[in-house]
Amino acid sequence: MVNWGIAVRGICENNGKILLMKVRSKSVHDACKWELPGGKVKRNEFFDESLIREFKEETDLDVEVIDFIKVVENDYVACKTKEKVKSLQIIMEVKAETEKIRISNEHDQYDWFTIEEIKDMALNNQLSKAATDVFLE
Repeated sequence: MVNWGIAVRGICENNGKILLMKVRSKSVHDACKWELPGGKVKRNEFFDESLIREFKEETDLDVEVIDFIKVVENDYVACKTKEKVKSLQIIMEVKAETEKIRISNEHDQYDWFTIEEIKDMALNNQLSKAATDVFLE
């Protein structure tokens, strides 16, 4: 049996650069790859609330959700249960008033990249599948 999940991810642009987070090296999936901030939607949680919560947890940024961008599918194996999961990831544009970031233990690093740099990273397999699907349409 395959489980289905919903996640949200945000594209946060500041001064012409987009925020990406580097997945921790000890992660079961996407280790050392760059991804958009975000995560799973909790039961009875609106998508925008989930994205605001995830951004705060992962970056300490207070964000405002601006617009819907697209949905991508990202299949993976759950870390704890080892079950197959089909995940629909809702990609949204967010705005932050500052670029001062404090990352959580889910990531080893963060940085701001131009769209050209991100496309090169995607072509060189440095992005998560979901991020690659967003930037290499």
